[in-house]
Amino acid sequence: MSDNCTVAPANGRITGTQIRIVAVVVLGAFLALLNQTVMSPALPVIMSDFSIDASTAQWIMSIYPLVSGIMVPVSAFLIDKFSTRALFFGATLVFALGTLLCAAAPDFLFLIIGRVLQAAGSGVLMPLVSVVPMLVFPVEKRGTAMGMAGIVMSAGPAVGPVVGGAVIDTYGWRTMIGAIVPLAILVLVLGVFMLKNVGELKNPKLDLLSVVLSTIAFGGLLYGFSSASSMGWGSPVVLGSIVAGVVCLVLFVVRQGKIEDPLLQLGTLKTREFRVAAIIVTLINAACLVTNTLLPLLLQTALGASAFETGMAMLPAAAVGIIISPISGVVFDKFGPRAISIVGLVLMTGALFLLSLSTVNTPILVVALFCMLQSAGQSLANMPVNTWGVNALKNDMIAHGNAIANTGRQVAGGLCTALIITVMTSVTASAGVDASIQVATAVGAGVAYKVCAAIGLVSLIYAIFSVRTSKKAAPKPKEA
Repeated sequence: MSDNCTVAPANGRITGTQIRIVAVVVLGAFLALLNQTVMSPALPVIMSDFSIDASTAQWIMSIYPLVSGIMVPVSAFLIDKFSTRALFFGATLVFALGTLLCAAAPDFLFLIIGRVLQAAGSGVLMPLVSVVPMLVFPVEKRGTAMGMAGIVMSAGPAVGPVVGGAVIDTYGWRTMIGAIVPLAILVLVLGVFMLKNVGELKNPKLDLLSVVLSTIAFGGLLYGFSSASSMGWGSPVVLGSIVAGVVCLVLFVVRQGKIEDPLLQLGTLKTREFRVAAIIVTLINAACLVTNTLLPLLLQTALGASAFETGMAMLPAAAVGIIISPISGVVFDKFGPRAISIVGLVLMTGALFLLSLSTVNTPILVVALFCMLQSAGQSLANMPVNTWGVNALKNDMIAHGNAIANTGRQVAGGLCTALIITVMTSVTASAGVDASIQVATAVGAGVAYKVCAAIGLVSLIYAIFSVRTSKKAAPKPKEA
């Protein structure tokens, strides 16, 4: 038994202590999400400042899922090994240091190093915000709890593009990034007073070979696919990274079934509800994460929008989550995931297809509307399906299930971002022979969004046949 202070569900009631614990963890994750969204309007400006092209600049976004994809498999071990407070403070501090380095970066290399540190911190903060509410709230309130947490988490994407765009236009992207540092310090101070340790520590043994294998597996796959857009698919570096990633992934999976304390409890995938949910949420992330890179390029290069106008166009898409997130949580608790997730996936897929039809003559307001519809559909489907899947797991498996699901999302998001940007770059280059850069970019973005819509359609079809109405997949968690 550890010295962790367990905050148990209060027989269906929600207490002030539970709310404060979740609130401070969500604020930490909010910073990580805020940081991702404020970078989107800055991409074209950074490309100009460092004299880099789109295939190189996409590393600013791709490095995040790459490093997080490496960190997330380790997160289950960290949550079992270290207290909630220690993990939260350590991750937030690393994130703050990375942000400071990004703001002061003298060249693109230092900017990427800063992003690596940010992503390392985020790779712990994001699993915490998924695990902690599941541990402190009773199972029948988890949908509502995650929905309420989603309000704050949606505020990051809502505020980031607008504030980021305005600051970029007036003061530059360095000032924008640097302003996040004092916010991180404020969250650390709040954590001292509000955060308590939750769950029980298991003191597992760290299998270093599993860490090495997972790092090469997920890092190799992400690096190989991300490098393909700049090095070419025939590059020995690209092919070698992908092959090494696949081989190490197989070895990692085999080893997890043989050791006493696996880095990831892959047995969670035997639970049908969790397996289905993990696949659907992975497909959703694969379809939508790339829009953080696609949308600014479409708006600024093809449609001539400024950084501030880009932020304003992205605002409705992010802000809609503030409204939909709590509603989807309440609906899930009452009716289960099936109807709401299917409606959400239909809306998301349709909006992605409509975005693929954008041309240089498409009004910015129309693009903003389509982005809002895509975000609304994503919000309706994502949280209910994910909560349905996690609810099917026992409490001591939640951290491992969350790590597996997050790893799938990060890897799929990173791979699809690289692949779709490669498609866009190739189509843009071909179209640019007979057209202006604006027209060529619009054509390339259109093809890229069609690929996103196709992935969304696959997730919709799978959900129709696989998601069931019952949300009572597991017995109630035991009270401490």
